[in-house]
Amino acid sequence: MMITENIRILVVDDEQDYCDVLKMILEAKGYQVMTCNNGQEALELLEKHSFDVVVSDLSMPVMDGHELLLEIKARGYDTEVLMLTAFGTIEKAVEAMKAGAYTYVTKGTDTEVLLMEIKRVTEMRKATKENKILKETNEILKEKLDEGYMLQSNSPKYNQLLMLAERAAASEANILIFGESGAGKEVLASFIHDKSNRKSGNFMELNCQALSESILESELFGHEKGAFTGASQKRIGLFEAANGGTLFLDEIGGVSVNLQAKLLKAIENKIIYRMGSSAPITVDFRLITATNRNLKEDMDNELFRSDLFYRLSTIVLELPPLRERKEDIPLFIDYFIAKYSKAMNKGNIYMDDKTRQLLMDYDYPGNVRELRNIIERLLVLSEHGEIKEEYLPSEILSGKKMDTADKLFETDYTDTLKEYRSKAEKKYIEELLEQYPNDLNKVSEILSISRRQLFNKLVEFGLK
Repeated sequence: MMITENIRILVVDDEQDYCDVLKMILEAKGYQVMTCNNGQEALELLEKHSFDVVVSDLSMPVMDGHELLLEIKARGYDTEVLMLTAFGTIEKAVEAMKAGAYTYVTKGTDTEVLLMEIKRVTEMRKATKENKILKETNEILKEKLDEGYMLQSNSPKYNQLLMLAERAAASEANILIFGESGAGKEVLASFIHDKSNRKSGNFMELNCQALSESILESELFGHEKGAFTGASQKRIGLFEAANGGTLFLDEIGGVSVNLQAKLLKAIENKIIYRMGSSAPITVDFRLITATNRNLKEDMDNELFRSDLFYRLSTIVLELPPLRERKEDIPLFIDYFIAKYSKAMNKGNIYMDDKTRQLLMDYDYPGNVRELRNIIERLLVLSEHGEIKEEYLPSEILSGKKMDTADKLFETDYTDTLKEYRSKAEKKYIEELLEQYPNDLNKVSEILSISRRQLFNKLVEFGLK
């Protein structure tokens, strides 16, 4: 197998004889080659095909090489451009290099010079791609290792859950994870994937709540070029990307009823259709879903399909909130202090017993994510290696208890369930805004909603 056989080259020149000769030479070296006679034709081919290198003459009718180069850069095509120029147009070739061309070769020189430059640019692209893949892989591994702290537990309740999750991982059954925001649903889903027979496949994840119906459908099913406005090229969806692996859909309760029907069909038949296509695609994936909503209540209110619910919930895992696994709070405190003190070059950090006890007594409605954010805040405010009690958020200093959601506010027990939930939600957002008054990104992160959704909540509750 030639190392060049998967490298695609587009030759653009108004002299067809030159195109034919160059095509023959390049194909003899193992390259895949297409040709055309001006920049406009080249753009049409670039819309339909991907090329590693475009070898273009500088002087051509309709659209010359320099114009073609500018269009390639403007449209964001992932290709390198190598210019061919006559002796009298070298200055223009230099200008093209300033505009982003890889290099130029003078026509009439030894063909080996052109072949050498093509080899050089393709090797550069290969190295760049390999480095990118390596970097992405390292980032994924680093993230997984970073999340491993959540799987270290002194809580019998949480360890029992991990045992059940490991048993469930050995099957192909669909799994539904119930848990509050910030409790670590995505970490548990990743744990199940790593313990399954599909661990060598992809683990693809998506938060369904933060996306509109059309974008969510495109993300899941993919789309063909021209399927909708802005669909400039074909894109595979997560169902295809998860083939042979695991697909994790977080906040499944945020999927519209209309899209739920399509989702159910895909799960049952393991056949999907890209948006804008009638061609069936067979997929093989393991599905894990998660939610912090009461889906049975949503079913009663016709917000969630019952047939989809029972299809998703073959195995149900209930993730305990942090207030029910307080044995783990000291582990998390020490882990986050070590992590952020290193990142901030803070050195050794001291926390007195009273401050630590206040952190232990708090109930963390935002769960592990909230604890992490609090520790990060404390490290930012710390001076001379000491975390002081006064740096704690007001809700912790007040000694406020929130053992259950109904203690978030006073109630006279006359509210409807909807009114009750609305009050609890408003109170929680108010407390987060008090803790992070100038950081809506942090608030939306803790709530696991988008900034736009947060803004809508602020308007709804009269908080902005």
